[in-house]
Amino acid sequence: MNKIDRVKVREQDPKIRATNFEEVCLGYDREEALLEASRCLNCKRPRCVGACPVHIDIPGFIHALINEGEAAAATIISKDSSLPSVCGRVCPQETQCEGSCVLGIKSEPVAIGKLERYVGDWKIQHASQEPEHIERNGKKVAIIGSGPAGLACASDLAKWGYEVKVFEALHQLGGVLVYGIPEFRLPKEKIVAKEIEAVKRLGVEFVNDVIVGRTTTIDHLLDEEGFDAVFVGSGAGLPRFMGIEGENLNGVFSANEFLTRVNLMHAYDDRYDTPVFQAKKVVVVGGGNVAMDAVRTAKRLGAESVIVYRRSETELPARREEVHHAKEEGIEFRMLTNPVRVLGDEKGWVRGIECVEMELGEPDESGRRSPIEKKGSNFEIECDAVIMALGTSPNPLIKTTTKGLDTNRKGCLVADESGATTRPRVFAGGDAVTGAATVILAMGAGRRAAQAIHTSLQSE
Repeated sequence: MNKIDRVKVREQDPKIRATNFEEVCLGYDREEALLEASRCLNCKRPRCVGACPVHIDIPGFIHALINEGEAAAATIISKDSSLPSVCGRVCPQETQCEGSCVLGIKSEPVAIGKLERYVGDWKIQHASQEPEHIERNGKKVAIIGSGPAGLACASDLAKWGYEVKVFEALHQLGGVLVYGIPEFRLPKEKIVAKEIEAVKRLGVEFVNDVIVGRTTTIDHLLDEEGFDAVFVGSGAGLPRFMGIEGENLNGVFSANEFLTRVNLMHAYDDRYDTPVFQAKKVVVVGGGNVAMDAVRTAKRLGAESVIVYRRSETELPARREEVHHAKEEGIEFRMLTNPVRVLGDEKGWVRGIECVEMELGEPDESGRRSPIEKKGSNFEIECDAVIMALGTSPNPLIKTTTKGLDTNRKGCLVADESGATTRPRVFAGGDAVTGAATVILAMGAGRRAAQAIHTSLQSE
């Protein structure tokens, strides 16, 4: 068994980073990356590969990094992932590849995510800027959405010779990568824009400001514009609320709106005119990664920031790393607490939130213990803003403008494992099918759909 301790990654000091939007994790340098890579056991049956949603050859790229250098490692990763610098930063490795690492049984797992980030960043810095010359096969595919699912699907199809056109509803490419994930976790110009440039070099065409269902429709793309297939990777941007009294008060926001204003519209930057409410104390309701993003963003905007979550810390769905970083930055966590009413003043602005204490009962269908209200435990938290981070669902626009496209009771598109929907020649994947999930799961769905589209069109 390897006796080298896991190489710690350098980070900004918590007190300093809580006041800026610069990246928290500074990553490995070459010496650190090679030392960490040397911990990999190069297992004959690597469990980490099976735990990766896109099945990257993890031992292969790690040992290529040691023996052949960064370029060889980047080539291996690129066979299965078009966004290594993104995934290295935001994927929940602790529950996927690193969670399955053999070293983790008795020690700490190999820092696979940090190594993927290192190789991905090296590739960005050293990549050729020349477009790749790929012979086209005469088939056209439309991709709806430029988030991780759409980018993954587009990349694979372009490599196989398809003419691929991506339609993005917003003015900036990247989907949730640009509007949802804060700059301090995922730099937009340094990383996201560069990863998209690499997809463009494959010959993929991108068109901004196109709302499928309004600007055009799936029927029009198939019947009038001559596309042979359509992939829907439009994500899940419709926020959920609790349905409690006071949610319509001024100062109540969805995490989606709040993060979009700050991330996509640069509200944190004085050079931009985007308005964002300057609260003194913010309560964020929720316990997932989006809740952590929202509460840490509010902290950086100068507010005292609190997380309210109805279960215990053990049940928090957010990444452990994000919870750890939030605590380091001074975020207060109020566990086993559930809001029942948002309180307002005479002018219609938030003045606080009324909550009840909870206790945990038996596990529910998710496997987590169900929270049960303690009767008579009501109390108030004073605040002037409330951010609801309770998950999102797909916008119904595509469903309502496309005949034969079924959705489930949550509004998600119905698709099989390959991504095929109930409408011929229309495929879907990512959050549009699953509801809000992770970047890497969306990428995996995009890649599976690309394979299904390829198989379908080649059999015609």
